[in-house]
Amino acid sequence: MKIFGIDIIGGSVRSRTRKPVFALTVRDAGEIKDTAEVSLYRLIRRINAEQPDILAVDSLQEISQNVQDLVAFMQMLPPATKVVLVTRGMHQEPESLQQVAARYNIRLQNKLDPYSESKTIAHVAELGAGSEVIVFDDTCGITVSRNRSLGKGGWSQNRYARKVNGAVLVKSREIESRLKEKGLRFEKTEYAGFGGMKRVHFHVFAGRKQIPVQAGRSMDYQVRIAAGRLDKIRFVSQNTRKKHVIVGIDPGTTVGIAVLDMEGNLLKLKSARRMSLSDWTQEIADIGNPVVVASDVAQMPMSVEKIRRAFNAVPYTPKVSKTQDDKAALCNAYGLPYGNDHERDSLSAALDAYKFYRQKFQIIEKRIPAGYDLDIVRAGIIRGYSPEQIISDLIPSARASANVTASQVSGENGHAGSSVSSISSVSDADSLGSASALRTAQLEGMVKDLRNHIDDIRKELRDKEAEIKTLKKQLSAERTERFEKRKENQTIAERDNQIISVKKLLRKQERENRRLQRKIKRLKEFNDFNEDDAARYIPVKVLSALTKEELKEMDDELGIREGDIIYPVRTDGWGNAAVSYLSDSLVRAVIADSKDMRLMYALRDERIPLIAVSEVFVTVRGRTGTVKREHFEEALARWTAEQEIYEREKNREMLFSIFREYKNQRVVEARNVEKVRAKNREKQIKKWEDEVEGEDDEL
Repeated sequence: MKIFGIDIIGGSVRSRTRKPVFALTVRDAGEIKDTAEVSLYRLIRRINAEQPDILAVDSLQEISQNVQDLVAFMQMLPPATKVVLVTRGMHQEPESLQQVAARYNIRLQNKLDPYSESKTIAHVAELGAGSEVIVFDDTCGITVSRNRSLGKGGWSQNRYARKVNGAVLVKSREIESRLKEKGLRFEKTEYAGFGGMKRVHFHVFAGRKQIPVQAGRSMDYQVRIAAGRLDKIRFVSQNTRKKHVIVGIDPGTTVGIAVLDMEGNLLKLKSARRMSLSDWTQEIADIGNPVVVASDVAQMPMSVEKIRRAFNAVPYTPKVSKTQDDKAALCNAYGLPYGNDHERDSLSAALDAYKFYRQKFQIIEKRIPAGYDLDIVRAGIIRGYSPEQIISDLIPSARASANVTASQVSGENGHAGSSVSSISSVSDADSLGSASALRTAQLEGMVKDLRNHIDDIRKELRDKEAEIKTLKKQLSAERTERFEKRKENQTIAERDNQIISVKKLLRKQERENRRLQRKIKRLKEFNDFNEDDAARYIPVKVLSALTKEELKEMDDELGIREGDIIYPVRTDGWGNAAVSYLSDSLVRAVIADSKDMRLMYALRDERIPLIAVSEVFVTVRGRTGTVKREHFEEALARWTAEQEIYEREKNREMLFSIFREYKNQRVVEARNVEKVRAKNREKQIKKWEDEVEGEDDEL
């Protein structure tokens, strides 16, 4: 296991001018492999390159100034690398580095030397000290997006967009296939783009270590992985083993318990009524693993003995039952407060047991080398192991509490109390006077204790099974009720969605209805001419410009029918599409103020009359207007006469063009015939010359 231990030399993550510098110690397989001075940037690069199992620190303030910085820092680390805070104990209490090192019998050489501290931090982290810092939950987000900006584009913009969006789509399908191969549950959100996907997001219900995808980027796409963040930082102790503790119990109607660790620190002091032995056993088991169960009277009560058997702990009783004054003096000597007599009696019993073993701890700990957990060492001493056994056998095989019985220790202590079976075993051993007889008596007592313990466990098991059966019935009833409620809520939700959809459709139809009503109103206004007005004026539809878009808009609002007169205010933006639209609509005429000859000829070719504004007077009222009938008919007659002349000239020009084309074609054909005849004459002359030369040769 490779471990990086760091301690800050100078600088701070809060400083903008002086960046932090760390002393780094690398431990691998129990040995120091390297020490170096690194910046925060080089530390992260080295962690990603070597991927250690643990990054150990003694303060989170050295690597981050707040929770957001800590999350960002841990996001940059490999998923397999844990961040361990060595100064946070098993019960989440803050400790100094000296206290943590002392627990493993390690002496800090110089607490002002960052390199010495980094070595100690790495060493205690390797031994299991501290708590793992957890800021991510068991979910992860994978985002595949474009790595290029499409920009404004040009001729090849669509092809370029298809290429980039297609690369995002291909990569997202590859990631989806890998997640399915691993059997991971996930939710996918896609954002479609032209020719592929702009972005695809996977919400995977698994931690960073299980994700079979790596973050990175290519020419067209990028893959980003972000673990789900917890609402609050969690600290999980590296050492899952429970603390070894000394428990003092005062039985009775009101039971008092006191729990001390192997260093004499008070972990729990409580008294309560109406609690069964199983409840008290569970209460103690939640705190730690009892090595000694003590009573304040010379003969251990049966209720305390049952609790001791449940944990297979070493019994301790004083030689003579203590008085109330002795108990109060003992508690006051250690400066530990208590609330009532039951708490005082249980606390004095635990303190008396600790006082008995404390001197032995101090003597034997000097023989234990550095790097061993003193909590396990002290438990082994109480159970009767020698220092050599603790070093060579007990600690490596983790058999701190499995192979030694309480009767072994009672024989060693001499004055410590025990159960009836333990006392009888010791007396039998004295009478026999041999090691084998003592061992047999010990095993018999152990078997008796285990049988009694099995009976108690079987009774508890039956009670638990009955309770589980009752709870299952309650759970089944609640599940049925929740299912019916969920089904009802689902039906209500479906109906709500239908109502929303129908409302949207209704609003759309209402908007369309209002638009059509406005159109009908305008058409009525346009056609609302009385007989006198109809005899004198002709209605005109007004356009802001002669374009196809304006014509379509006019057609939607008022409609363009056969026989309409169109008046465009401007004609500079006209095109062939607009002229074709007018021709298809079969309009009667176009009134325009234009000197554009191209427009005039285009309209004449389509036989659409073009009336100049100067020839008629147009009265404009919004999108409609009027012209005097007599002026319009006169202008239309002039246009008709001009159109006849235009068409005759056009037909004559067409005939002249056909005649010229035919004449030119005949000239070309005559030339071609003359060329053929000339070639034939040349061939005939050459033939005659060849025949004359042949006759001369014969003569």
